[in-house]
Amino acid sequence: MNWRLDVPFPKNVADIRIRTTDVKSLKDVDLVFSALPAEVASSVETACADAGLGVCSNASSHRMDPLVPLVVPELNPDHLKLIKAQRESGRDGFIVTNPNCSTIVMCLSLAPLMQFKWKDIRVSTMQAISGAGFQGVPAMGIYDNVIPYIGSEEQKMETETLKILGRIKGGKVVPAPISVSASCHRVPVLDGHTMAVWIDISEPVEKVIDAFTSYVPPISGLPTQPEKSVLYLGDQDRPQPRLDRNRGNGMTVSVGRVREGIRYVTMGHNTIRGAAGASVLNAELIHTKKYL
Repeated sequence: MNWRLDVPFPKNVADIRIRTTDVKSLKDVDLVFSALPAEVASSVETACADAGLGVCSNASSHRMDPLVPLVVPELNPDHLKLIKAQRESGRDGFIVTNPNCSTIVMCLSLAPLMQFKWKDIRVSTMQAISGAGFQGVPAMGIYDNVIPYIGSEEQKMETETLKILGRIKGGKVVPAPISVSASCHRVPVLDGHTMAVWIDISEPVEKVIDAFTSYVPPISGLPTQPEKSVLYLGDQDRPQPRLDRNRGNGMTVSVGRVREGIRYVTMGHNTIRGAAGASVLNAELIHTKKYL
């Protein structure tokens, strides 16, 4: 194991053997977590679900599949109803996906704002290098630099958001009738995606801030769910990745700098809330809703 994190390798998993990823090696398993590359994940996840296993996937392969829920538990837990549609289509198991890391952070920041009327979102991201993987961005390419392009990232934010904010009708998701315009940038920050968001809400700033501070998610009590899924920070220079990314054990999305427009800044830990932690939280929701 080539361990690259800044914390010791967990002893409770140190003796687990890495085995070939096939259905035969997964007997006596109810749920699998997939963090495979998209080109591999598609066939492996399908085989697992067809064999009766539940799959919580961080891969992009099935996110836009009409029968596969794309879930942020605090925002669209009802989308798990698509599991029933999968089973009615002849599949014994199911696939549930979490969104792209930047999409999760932005969409979770939108959860308190669903009470208002709006149709247009514009977002400019400043995304950490860890989002590209250990070998994803050469040191000489990112040092003293900002890279104003991340392959397929803008398209993912613009399409996944419509599905997440959509509604279930007739066993499928009807996309939200909104538009999302994204510009994505890689910046020399280790962890934590920061975003400047513009949303066409006509309500006064004070009312929007109150929505952030009083937000109560539609679900509660999941083991890894933070005390505050969305945390409003009143200081003018917050949130910041280095200071705020580990709030709620990395599962809290921070919001600040709310201004007329409505404009605000949001930030979340991309590898925890935006990836592994999101899949774990989805699994907890699936178990709570008795789909396992």
